[in-house]
Amino acid sequence: MYGVKCPKCGLMQLVKELCESCGTRLEKPKGPVYARLPLPVAPPANLSSSKEVEDIPEPFHSPSGIQVGGGSRHLSFHGSGGELFGIQLLNTLLTIITLGIYSFWGKTKVRAYFWGKTELEGDRFAYHGTGKELMNGAFRAMLVFGLPLTVLNTLPKLLEPGQILQIIVMLLTYAAIIVFIPVAMVGARRYRFSRTSWRGILFSFRGRMRDFLRLFLGGWGLTALTLGLYYPFYDTRRQDFMVSNSQFGSRRFKFDGSGRDLSKPYLLALLLFVPTLGLYWFWFTARKQRYFWEHTRLDTLRFRSTVTGGRLLALHLGNFFLLILTLGLAWSWVLVRNVRFSFAYLSLEGAMDPAKIQQEAQEASATGDALAGFMDASFDLGA
Repeated sequence: MYGVKCPKCGLMQLVKELCESCGTRLEKPKGPVYARLPLPVAPPANLSSSKEVEDIPEPFHSPSGIQVGGGSRHLSFHGSGGELFGIQLLNTLLTIITLGIYSFWGKTKVRAYFWGKTELEGDRFAYHGTGKELMNGAFRAMLVFGLPLTVLNTLPKLLEPGQILQIIVMLLTYAAIIVFIPVAMVGARRYRFSRTSWRGILFSFRGRMRDFLRLFLGGWGLTALTLGLYYPFYDTRRQDFMVSNSQFGSRRFKFDGSGRDLSKPYLLALLLFVPTLGLYWFWFTARKQRYFWEHTRLDTLRFRSTVTGGRLLALHLGNFFLLILTLGLAWSWVLVRNVRFSFAYLSLEGAMDPAKIQQEAQEASATGDALAGFMDASFDLGA
């Protein structure tokens, strides 16, 4: 069988007249692009309807036993601040007109834009989430967390309770918020990974909520008890959880870092924080990003980061002045600058055998993603 790559969006697909993603007319290839395309894999229940999620293309495999050669690979981003500004401007107008309802579809369009403009090895990533999923997730999040918090905040005003009851209500409110954050972090990662694909193969996140809740509460508790000294150990354990429970198809990411390796740089950052007016924290952040990436792998693929504190500081200063001088209108350009910066200093090294990667479907709700939106408990490439 033959495969063809869309000249506009970069999607690999079976030979047909129009691209199934963007509708661009396709030309028939003169020879095979990928050998032996596998049969389609049945999507999970909540991905089966084309009304809910965009059709996910078949995964493409290289011939069995043939590895994509070693060397250094880089992600590339083909978007621009101007294009993103147009999308966000339209999203803002439609959100105002619809009294906020369109914001879920607007957020989905922005995510689809970023992933659709990201390329690796000549193929673009794709985002398959929908605005309806985000809206339903936000509704469930409000029922699970929003309603109890509202009740806790309203009861003292209605009942005029004594001081002891007020303290109990306050503690319950804080406890709900503390639980809220890790639930949002895990839920958002699970949903976003399950809706992101490359060459038709979906990413997934398999971490259990209760495991991360225990790690989160224990980590911050020990950090508080040790006056912050435990933080690099907790941060590394959190990264281990997030990476080691992530998959690309059937292949699991692995992380082998240790908090002990970051403890000395962290102590140095604390000592120099006041003398440098906090600027040395950029150097620690860059060191941590390099360490996290260099201890992450996917099979024989290793990640490598060359970011430095000076470059990270220059990026943030540039973004700050852009936003100040444009009264915030340059936000789209700032987002694009951040993505380009992340990709510029990140590479993948080693051999990769796509034939070993198979699709593994995963069901995931958008509730956690909605919670993350409320609390901004998100993640990024530099996590």
